[in-house]
Amino acid sequence: MDKDKSQLIELFLKQEVLLFGDFTLKSGRQSPYFFNVGAICSGSSIGALGEAYARCIVSAGFDFATVFGPAHKGIPIAVATAHALAAAGHDVGWAFNRKEAKDHGEGGLFVGSPIEGRLVLVDDVLTAGTALREAAALVRGADAELAGVVVSMDRQEITDADSGRTAVQVLQTELGVGVKSLLTLQDVIDYLDSKSTQDNHLAALKAYKMEFCAP
Repeated sequence: MDKDKSQLIELFLKQEVLLFGDFTLKSGRQSPYFFNVGAICSGSSIGALGEAYARCIVSAGFDFATVFGPAHKGIPIAVATAHALAAAGHDVGWAFNRKEAKDHGEGGLFVGSPIEGRLVLVDDVLTAGTALREAAALVRGADAELAGVVVSMDRQEITDADSGRTAVQVLQTELGVGVKSLLTLQDVIDYLDSKSTQDNHLAALKAYKMEFCAP
């Protein structure tokens, strides 16, 4: 397995971002794993995550001026990513939205760099893509252009039963931009396979992927 992916999975396991067990998703579906970037709460960990996003963005070749993170979990991701990009020689802006527009002080719906030009949208996990669609609409509603999307985890779940397309494939078509992920469910399965541990969890993940996800 790719060293960067392996180290990222180990970080997520250590920080309890990636948990195994029996979880109920927002959709009501039972899942053998849960992914929550909100569990990252140390400077070194969010720094490492920002570096991973920065590498992915540079590798994707997105042409942009600002990293945008939707409230709330996307906010620290956007800041950490912009910091990591600057350290790598790519000084860009960062911005995020408020859940509700502020009508006093500086006012407005957005914080950070002006919402204009081309933006890369960063968020935590992609299951159905609803939150990302809402964030893209906010950006475009401010007359900015979406350059690409990057998430931490692509669950690879099929959301269009008729075509068998995953959420990433559907979202790419709808938004008209590339949608990248740091990790996929298959990456997690491959990692556990390579460690020959977590056997019960591994079997559950494989069964889940076979039933609900793309091959």
